Amino acid sequence: MTVDQLLYGVFPYVCIVVAIVATLYRYLTDRFSYSSLSSQFLENRQLFWGSVAWHYGILGVLTAHLVGFLIPQSILWWNMEPVRLYILETTGFVLGLLALVGLLVLIYRRLTNSRIRVVTSPMDVTLLVVLLIQVVAGVGTAIFYRWGSSWYSAFAVPYLWSILAFKPDVTLVNNLPFVVQVHILNAFVLVLILPFTRLVHFLSVPIKYIWRPHQIVRWNRRSPIIGA
Repeated sequence: MTVDQLLYGVFPYVCIVVAIVATLYRYLTDRFSYSSLSSQFLENRQLFWGSVAWHYGILGVLTAHLVGFLIPQSILWWNMEPVRLYILETTGFVLGLLALVGLLVLIYRRLTNSRIRVVTSPMDVTLLVVLLIQVVAGVGTAIFYRWGSSWYSAFAVPYLWSILAFKPDVTLVNNLPFVVQVHILNAFVLVLILPFTRLVHFLSVPIKYIWRPHQIVRWNRRSPIIGA
């Protein structure tokens, strides 16, 4: 077995299995930990700007990746027209930069604020490092290797589908630049550590809130102490 087969043919399945088992175990044993563990009460200003930029940027990037994953042929058709290709590439690059700026603000906040550092766990640091590598690799790919949406649809997507089909085609990854290989491998590392970090909160999206009845909140407080 070659190193490429180990990294891109075996390691993805290890990450996926561990992520599924650990996520289910965490939910069954400590479901209330499915939270981002907000530190807003400790510091809000930098959190606001970093969080807004990060969430808008990364959600846009993930949406673009998902669309390309589901309909790669449509992306390739779209890119046949240069103007449309430029629009798609520019949009993806701007969203990636937005995510990178937001992430850097959040990292700076966590490193420079003494109160935030106290509540920062080693897993928080690990998550930030993995996210930073992922975003930098993505933005770096957009800068140094043009038309990423086309080769993503032509090479990366078929590779990912081969993983889901339990027939990993490692040769598709071999055709990609090194920074893209890092981007793909690091994505599986992110999947691996996901259930052990606060990032797991995205799995608890409150979709049921859309149709649930209005919540009635009643405040109860003790009677004031006489003479206090």
